[in-house]
Amino acid sequence: MGTADLHVHTALGDGMAEIPELLAYVEDETDLSLIAITEHDDIRAANETREAWARGSYRFGVVLGQEVTTLEGHLLALFIEETVPSLQPLAPTLRAVHSQGGICVIPHPMSWLTRSIGRRAIERIIAEAAEGIAFDAIERSVSPAARVTADKALRLNRERYHLAEVGGSDAHFLKAIGSCHTEFEGSSAAELKQAILQRQTRAVAGRHPSLRQLGMGQVIRQQWRGIMATPRQMGWLPTIGSFFRRVRS
Repeated sequence: MGTADLHVHTALGDGMAEIPELLAYVEDETDLSLIAITEHDDIRAANETREAWARGSYRFGVVLGQEVTTLEGHLLALFIEETVPSLQPLAPTLRAVHSQGGICVIPHPMSWLTRSIGRRAIERIIAEAAEGIAFDAIERSVSPAARVTADKALRLNRERYHLAEVGGSDAHFLKAIGSCHTEFEGSSAAELKQAILQRQTRAVAGRHPSLRQLGMGQVIRQQWRGIMATPRQMGWLPTIGSFFRRVRS
């Protein structure tokens, strides 16, 4: 049985871990088969991680990804090779990911604590079902942002959406990596992708490290990084309206 954390950030974006220490941590402190590097609005962090991984000797694999800021919230694009344009409506973003042969995952679904795709947008995309415009999976996470709506999102998915359920930590700290992960048959990236498409994955939730474990100073530094990391790419102003629409939904 393979295990994958499909939502990991690095110090090239708003994470706190440099690439070498991140790779060493996954190798020495976890039993993960795969990690996906999903920096905000740019695939360069994922590429640099894969290049560093290729120069070493690791028992796990690296999947290229990006956390894309759409006008309706964040979208995880996995198994891509080129940066997906940000600040676009959701439908063309989904099509752009699929045109690369990628996978579209809803991260921290419906959360009002971060830029998330809300229930109305999810149900609109599912109802309109068009070629290339679809979600492949929905994320389960124990991150602070995701926890507030995790139970609701899980219930709705099982009752109505029937998307593959995948686990991702949304880790911005080393200790958070693997706190939520995906189980699948096999161990390779190709087997993971196939399992997602066939809806044969399982999201496994553990415990997110506490504030005391992370350290207040580190948390404050990370929050500042989140504010300052490529604000134009992250799309502060264009997503304010969608935030209030999600709160009302």
